Amino acid sequence: AMAGEGGAYRLRCSLAGHGQDVRGLTRGLFPQGGFVSVSRDRTARLWAPDGLNRRFTEMHCMSGHSNFVSCVCIIPPSDLYPRGLIATGGNDHNICIFTVDNPAPLYILKGHKNTVCSLSSGKFGTLLSGSWDTTAKVWLSDRCMMTLQGHTAAIWAVKILPEQGLMLTGSADKTIKLWKAGRCERTFTGHEDCVRGLAILSEMEFLSCANDASVRRWQISGECLQVYYGHTNYIYSISVFPQCKDFVTTGEDRSLRIWKQGECVQTIRLPAQSVWCCCVLDNGDIVVGASDGIIRVFTESLERTASADEIQAFENELSQASIDPKTGDLGDINADDLPGREHLKEPGTRDGQTRLIKDNGKVEAYQWSVSEGRWIKIGDVVGSSGATQQTSGKVLFEGKEYDYVFTIDVNESGPSYKLPYNITDDPWLTAYNFLQKNDLNPMFLDQVAKFIMDNTKGQTLLSTSAQFSDPFTGAGRYVPGSSSGSSSIPAADPFTGAGRYVPGSASNAVAPVGGVDPYTGMGAYQSAAAEVENIYFPKKDAVTFDQANPTQILGKLKELNGSATEEHKLTEDDLITLEKLLSVTCNTSSETPTAQQLQTLWRAVNWPEDIVFPALDILRLSVRHPTVNENFCSEKDHVQFIVLLLKFLNPKGKQANQLLALRALCNCFVSQAGQKLMMEQRDEIMTQAIEMKSSNNKNIHIALATLTLNYAVCLHKVNNIEGKAQCLSVISTVMEVVQDLEAIFRLLVALGTLISDDTNAVQLAKSLGVDSQIKKYASVSEPAKVKECCRFVLNLL
Repeated sequence: AMAGEGGAYRLRCSLAGHGQDVRGLTRGLFPQGGFVSVSRDRTARLWAPDGLNRRFTEMHCMSGHSNFVSCVCIIPPSDLYPRGLIATGGNDHNICIFTVDNPAPLYILKGHKNTVCSLSSGKFGTLLSGSWDTTAKVWLSDRCMMTLQGHTAAIWAVKILPEQGLMLTGSADKTIKLWKAGRCERTFTGHEDCVRGLAILSEMEFLSCANDASVRRWQISGECLQVYYGHTNYIYSISVFPQCKDFVTTGEDRSLRIWKQGECVQTIRLPAQSVWCCCVLDNGDIVVGASDGIIRVFTESLERTASADEIQAFENELSQASIDPKTGDLGDINADDLPGREHLKEPGTRDGQTRLIKDNGKVEAYQWSVSEGRWIKIGDVVGSSGATQQTSGKVLFEGKEYDYVFTIDVNESGPSYKLPYNITDDPWLTAYNFLQKNDLNPMFLDQVAKFIMDNTKGQTLLSTSAQFSDPFTGAGRYVPGSSSGSSSIPAADPFTGAGRYVPGSASNAVAPVGGVDPYTGMGAYQSAAAEVENIYFPKKDAVTFDQANPTQILGKLKELNGSATEEHKLTEDDLITLEKLLSVTCNTSSETPTAQQLQTLWRAVNWPEDIVFPALDILRLSVRHPTVNENFCSEKDHVQFIVLLLKFLNPKGKQANQLLALRALCNCFVSQAGQKLMMEQRDEIMTQAIEMKSSNNKNIHIALATLTLNYAVCLHKVNNIEGKAQCLSVISTVMEVVQDLEAIFRLLVALGTLISDDTNAVQLAKSLGVDSQIKKYASVSEPAKVKECCRFVLNLL
């Protein structure tokens, strides 16, 4: 067998250094083979492998937090910091960034309002943080770019997926959320308690662990592929082995568990109640941190295994640990039923199985080690009226242990049901209760009872090699970790019959047409293109909607006025006033609109939504006039003006109103007062406007793209990185759904304008994966402006 296959993990070394609980660990990039630990003692420590023996040396101790340090991650190397950086998060609400050779922070990120308990780094220097304040934040160098809001309780775990721009957050609200470009794309539900850890398996799959003592494997598209049971208490951390799908977990049941091919193959108990964190080094060694402040490293390699003396010292420490029976880690304990020491002569049935014995009135806990073929004492059970968990290889179901947990499929298409069963139970009663509980037809009673008897008769407990067959479908019984349960072939969508969307899969991307250079992705012949000058961006002025047909607008207004209720009806004089306003604002006349005209317009735009659109059109045209712009956008009236327009951007509203409200917002940008108002209300307006992306009307899409472009023009002038981040997020989100090439063109100009002359904005756009999103437009033949503009943007990225 290869090194690392089939062998058992044994102690490599124990490292004392921290004064209190070790709460976070991550493998380091520098020095090679090392790692970083953080602790409640308010420090972070960098450890390097000791060349001579099997130990690690503390390189240096970093301080910068005024309270517990709870998490750590490495920021990959950049030109500026070729050895990468270390980020730590703490109970002081801050994130400290360190270089690998200085004990004081390089800088401190402030912004969270509570403990920062999880960090993950992405490409291009982005950092994702999760906090008890229920938000996650995206940072680029020393600035917060975005705040991800949506969870209703603390965020305990965050991960950036290698696929550009996708982020995962796991929360105490029991859900996991997937974010793209700063917006929540999907919520994963299934865990029954607080989600504590996340680990990435591939572009398409990830793992989560939770306080419900389970690990789940998910597909990015939303399905839960598998649930793994083994721990008997909260699982705090999960870490994946390099280049494979095997993983390790640690938790409140004093254990580190090693999972291969979906099964828990080894359980290592520690002399500490809470095993807070783990990480896997490049060589497959596992580092764990616990509540006793000690870091322990375990290895499969014989060369790196600790000396016999050290292993004996570890076992002695373990055997002296006192186990509190109230934690439930050892099941229900009743001392009177416990066997004596002779019970340890019988070998165990699986690795990590625990057995309790009574010796001179004292209850002791032992654990079976398959690799050594012996029982290892893992502690004394204190304060219990006694004890036993007949762990003959039990299966957890809903947090309790059973000899068997069968999966019953009543019919091919319906849900499957779990049926827990103990050897000592009555099969008929169990079958009856099972049918009752799941509201199934009592006719199945004989079938289910017979199935239980057939599948438990003469079975040595939990020998999964014998294939059980399901009484209804004839399929084999569920064995956690068996691969048959989940097919990795993308299934066709049951409604449309189409394969489902897989981010980044090749079939999605439109292949560029024509001769394309395989290296640059550009057309092969470049000399002519080189002469094309970038006339597209950065754009300096707002784009407005000026097209007008006053006669038609007034005709419609009069017609609808006829059907208006008494309270809304305009008089003949009012109609003449509005006609006058239109002619003043649409023709370059020297007259200025009067206060009376504006009051009449305000009355008209407050008409019921089924008849208001001609009035909105007059507003759209007249707001371009400096006097009107000043009147509606100035300090005194601006709030009700914005509230009015945003009211029309309701996805359930009338399309005509949606379109004209978006166009009116675009036209506000022509004057100083309007720009100021639009920038002040940016957050509200963008959040409401983006809802229009789901419209199927291309004119609405063009207006939405134009609004984004006008924001980009303003943001280019003021260089507000938070504003640019929001605008980039909108561009990226709208790009996903828009088909119309005019709208695409305006989004490309907006993108180019936003990132021109700003390296931070370029980095952010890359980390959101915008470049891969727009590549396909570089080969659009008509209109040529789309292709040209796209190439200029790609040159910046």
